[in-house]
Amino acid sequence: MTPPFRFTDRVMREAAEEHLAAAATRVAGSRGRVHPEPEDPLRTAFERDRDRILHAKAFRRLKHKTQVFLNPDGDHFVTRLTHTLQVTQVARSLARALGLNETLAEAIALAHDVGHSPFGHLGEDALEPYVPGGWHHAAQGVRIVEVLEHLNLTWEVRDGIRAHSWKIDPPPATREGECVRYADRIGYLSHDALDAIRAGVVRPDDLPDRARAVFGAPGSEMVGTMIEAVVQGSLSPGNTAGDVVMAPEPLEAMHELRAFMFGRVYNSETAAGQKHVAIDVIRRLVDHHLAHPELIPASYRDTEADPVTQVVDYVSGMTDRFALAMHDRLFDADAASRLTPLLRIR
Repeated sequence: MTPPFRFTDRVMREAAEEHLAAAATRVAGSRGRVHPEPEDPLRTAFERDRDRILHAKAFRRLKHKTQVFLNPDGDHFVTRLTHTLQVTQVARSLARALGLNETLAEAIALAHDVGHSPFGHLGEDALEPYVPGGWHHAAQGVRIVEVLEHLNLTWEVRDGIRAHSWKIDPPPATREGECVRYADRIGYLSHDALDAIRAGVVRPDDLPDRARAVFGAPGSEMVGTMIEAVVQGSLSPGNTAGDVVMAPEPLEAMHELRAFMFGRVYNSETAAGQKHVAIDVIRRLVDHHLAHPELIPASYRDTEADPVTQVVDYVSGMTDRFALAMHDRLFDADAASRLTPLLRIR
């Protein structure tokens, strides 16, 4: 009789990675952790990273952080957490189709946005004056997993968090990190467009003709078509560099859709009209805590950092509703009430 189960430990799963594509990142070739640890008997290092991220406080806070709309009234609008889960699904699909390390792509995707401030990228604008060289959520994400929560992740996952944004140079060192870059853009373009339609900011027919022709309707159809375009582009004989890339024609359509989203959604009059309110809320919170550092909880504080960094760590980690509630308590309810709903700027 065939046993109903088959025990599979870490050694066996690491051995199975030898069947991945040549470009895949294998656990056996990892650069390791800053602080070496004994191996887990059941899980690979990348599996342990994934699990640590899922249990992190910064990951839990994503459920109350902005994706496009602040504290939306509807139950079906995308939040930073649901965006993260969607990006993870897309990244895993890409990695699986290309023979890459699916677990590494999953770990990077789950952690890629843990460094986001309240009010999305508006928060980056608000925090920029306090940080030499500017403040970016990707760098803060690395700081969270390395310093504030001491997750001691592998180098490959930390590198993927660092470089998940297309603005960051150098790009990710792994092909799995490149999958997350595309997954992030696929996720936000499709679902932000769907949210904008749901909110009445744009109509389906307003989307660029080429984007609708190439990708279909926002949502599952667009996500699936974009995934196929990345798989086809990466497997193309013309991709001699061996990078994760999107096929040329769909890539042009994606750029056109992204430009449309910036012009009609992210930089819309609705967003621009309330941008200063969101920035004012964050800066008042930073300035207040700089004057009263004793208000920063000891449980989430890097006592070895300078006072400004400690305050920025605290305020940038707040959820949207926590920041609004604290501002309400410290200052006035009117400013917080003006933030409904607010389109975020990417």
